[in-house]
Amino acid sequence: MTGFSKAEMSENGVTASVEIKSVNGRYLETTVKLPKSLNHKEFEVREIARKALTRGSVFVNINIQQETAAQAMQFNEESAVAYFGAIEKLKKRLKIKETITLDHLLAFSDAMIETKQDDSSEQVWKLTNKALNEALKELEIMRKKEGNEIDKDLKKRVKGIEEGLAKIEDKAASRIPEERERLRQRIAQLFESDEIDEQRLQMEIVILADKLDISEECVRLRSHIKFFHETMKLTEAVGRKLNFLLQEMHREVNTIGSKANDAWIAQIVVGMKEELERIREQAQNIE
Repeated sequence: MTGFSKAEMSENGVTASVEIKSVNGRYLETTVKLPKSLNHKEFEVREIARKALTRGSVFVNINIQQETAAQAMQFNEESAVAYFGAIEKLKKRLKIKETITLDHLLAFSDAMIETKQDDSSEQVWKLTNKALNEALKELEIMRKKEGNEIDKDLKKRVKGIEEGLAKIEDKAASRIPEERERLRQRIAQLFESDEIDEQRLQMEIVILADKLDISEECVRLRSHIKFFHETMKLTEAVGRKLNFLLQEMHREVNTIGSKANDAWIAQIVVGMKEELERIREQAQNIE
């Protein structure tokens, strides 16, 4: 399901910001963007996301900001003196007349200026971990809201399929007598007299009735609909189960349409297929 969340945690001059975006997907695919200082934690981030989510394309973006205070800086005077002496020696050797300035020394600032970090890498990760879990909670809330709307829509569409099935069953119950009379009339037209072999006629009716009988398909379709409703009530991940049930429902509807051989029933079947396709699209959003 789709969703977006953001969480930010600050502690001891360190701010961890986590943004999560989720879009529809059949499987769980997680893309993680981390600052260099946390690159080694990518696997842990993926595992945390995997435990919270089961489907969808998930994008996790983590940023770390650290305040640099004046008291957190330390100038290494011994290194500065050593670098000054080395530059002075090089100056004499190369016979350079230019005076050595502080700017020359600052070119080696990476070696002479040390930054004291109040938070170790592990402490930064702990803060990031908290922000990540908070963002996942917010994402879950948003996804549940969307899930409730999808639940209402699916129930409405499945109800439409049930209503269509009831109409087909009513029509199918009256078709055998209608087909019997239609067959009798067609046979009568082939003979000059009204003498018809009733035994042969009954045999043809039995064969025709077997071809037109869709009761088994209707029973199976009702069974699938029942399991669909029961599955929707489960608290565990049901997306894949729903997809399987929809495949079976589509199979039975197809068979009903082909066996019924009736224009009116065919129209109902087309409507049921349309609803099943819409349900299938929505089911891709469900975990």
